[in-house]
Amino acid sequence: MTNRIFVHGVPDTPAIWGPLIAALGETVAVPGLPGFGSEVAAGFACTKDAYAEWLAALMEAQHAAFGPLDLVGHDWGALLVLRAASLRPELVRSWAVAGGALDPDYRGHRIARIWNTPVLGEIFMAGSSQAAMARMFRQSGLPSELAAREAAAWQAPMRRAILALYRSADGLRFKGDWIARLDKLPRQGLVISGTQDPFVPPDTLRRFAQAHGARLHIEPEAGHWSIVERPQSIAAALRAHWAE
Repeated sequence: MTNRIFVHGVPDTPAIWGPLIAALGETVAVPGLPGFGSEVAAGFACTKDAYAEWLAALMEAQHAAFGPLDLVGHDWGALLVLRAASLRPELVRSWAVAGGALDPDYRGHRIARIWNTPVLGEIFMAGSSQAAMARMFRQSGLPSELAAREAAAWQAPMRRAILALYRSADGLRFKGDWIARLDKLPRQGLVISGTQDPFVPPDTLRRFAQAHGARLHIEPEAGHWSIVERPQSIAAALRAHWAE
């Protein structure tokens, strides 16, 4: 087992970490968010707070077994890593985030706003197919096999979970305690940005890194899924980050 936890984003599954884990050549924990290729337990609300509490509980168990944790998150996984680390900083040795940050000035992207809108979000989900998702993943830099695997998880439980999650976050507009507690983050942080990310502007990630004293790693010409496009480069950045 391991003291390193990698948390995937939306609309992904733990499989998204495959290329990066292979480049690292070591064992890490890759939990699946409930509803994202796994079952949703009865009573689980699929809200931002429910997922953050789920991650914090997982962190407690891993810390009890293996000691201080190294957290890595991508997209929504990045947001949840930051939230859980700010809630339980005593469990965390380091954190690293790619393609996501809790910035009060960030107003979300177009698809996030669609998913946040009642009726419109449901129409989007009803009209989206696994084939369309596979095409989107391929166009975003995923190899065909991984794109097909990720698209296969685009089923009703995931689509329902996404709508609940984005509506709980007002389409990725964060405020209140989610922002206020960021001053509790452990000091050892890394922010990874692809310069061609269409969902989270590089300036947002640069601003977050500066505000929280984190190292900024930039992947030129990489998109939102830089963890798949540039696994060797990001693996090297993580090794250096963990070695500090």
